[in-house]
Amino acid sequence: MHEAKITGARDVVIWGTGTPKREFLHSDAAADACIFLLNLADFQLRQLTEGQGVSPIVNIGCGEDINISKLAELIAEVVGFRGRLVFDSSKPDGTPRKLLDIGRLSGLGWLPPSPAFLREGLQEAYRDFCERR
Repeated sequence: MHEAKITGARDVVIWGTGTPKREFLHSDAAADACIFLLNLADFQLRQLTEGQGVSPIVNIGCGEDINISKLAELIAEVVGFRGRLVFDSSKPDGTPRKLLDIGRLSGLGWLPPSPAFLREGLQEAYRDFCERR
């Protein structure tokens, strides 16, 4: 989208229909969740492993997903691309949905970031890209 913006392209082609959904988590939020898990009290850890005999898998995610078309619109907005987004349905969509179940983690008291995190993360990444470019 950045390249399309600076070259004045009218369109950006995106593979697939735009309907699949994906979940995104900022690395800061992932680190926060890891620290949260490392700081759990022993009784909380025992509660997690009770009856399992092994340490359970704990998914770290935001618990929300966004479809690819909305993501593309958001990226275009952040980058400042004013052209048209063209979805090429002759290309594969991939898995329809990828969303983690964060029930175990949220049940322990960790809360994912607000939904605004995605826009903020994209803005931060784009600013960094522009500064380094």
